[in-house]
Amino acid sequence: MSSIIFSAAVADAMNSERPVVALESTIFSNLGLPSPANEEALTRTIAAVSNAGAIPAVTAVIDGNVRVGLDEDMHDRILGEAVKTAERDLAAAVANRWPVGATTVSASLAIAARAGIRVFATGGIGGVHHGSAETGDVSADLGAIARYGVLTVSAGAKAFLDIPGTLEHLEMLSVPVIGYQTDEFPMFYARSSGLPVPLRLDRPEAVAAFIKERFEWGGGALVGVPIPEAEALSSAEIQDAMSGALSEAVRRGVVGAAVTPFVLGQISEALDGDNIPANLALSENNARVAAEVAVAFAALS
Repeated sequence: MSSIIFSAAVADAMNSERPVVALESTIFSNLGLPSPANEEALTRTIAAVSNAGAIPAVTAVIDGNVRVGLDEDMHDRILGEAVKTAERDLAAAVANRWPVGATTVSASLAIAARAGIRVFATGGIGGVHHGSAETGDVSADLGAIARYGVLTVSAGAKAFLDIPGTLEHLEMLSVPVIGYQTDEFPMFYARSSGLPVPLRLDRPEAVAAFIKERFEWGGGALVGVPIPEAEALSSAEIQDAMSGALSEAVRRGVVGAAVTPFVLGQISEALDGDNIPANLALSENNARVAAEVAVAFAALS
């Protein structure tokens, strides 16, 4: 069984039972935000976790080694060219010694669970794609959220997805969906999808108490955190950009794993880059909330 290499800071935190927050690395690579926004996202996200009293643990595969926590001299590696690495790809990434594997939500959750980390922060999760009844295109993120005893903190699902279908799929998988200080499921760049959440919790301590009980029964949970109001985009402008992006994806025959980066790129063009400050803000905010929950969970444990 492959081993995990912990950074010194993460190893020390784990040994002393201090709170740790796992982070994916796709958003920080060439597959996520363009340079220099990806570096800003890395800096702001790490700072948000640290400032809230937890230890940030960026997950990645570097030179065939699964890493939990990256030392600063590795940041340039993850900010450059990388291969998108979902949970299903981890064995190939290790066996074939990929130089840089940027972890998705599903891979990060698998790594976090194996490492013993209970809280994970990301931007937005993958989900059910439009037309999935014909294509079967449902993100592995959803199964991973259900399978692993880790809390996922996100700004909802990416806006171009079938949000009602995603929520239905999560219900089918028995995943608890929590609205953090909201009664409605967030929609990535927009504060709300207009769809209700089954449970609202308003404090980190309440979320920590909930997941402590949830983990006793097995499986994970999802917390939806609305993007800060100052950086949120309107649902109308997102819908317009999304419709054009999805149509272009169909016209060009983009399918499978290529859909997400293609559509996000098209949306960014349609929004004249306004989505980048929004992405930075929501990622930083999610990291802060995740760290506050991790601190509260550590106090309970």
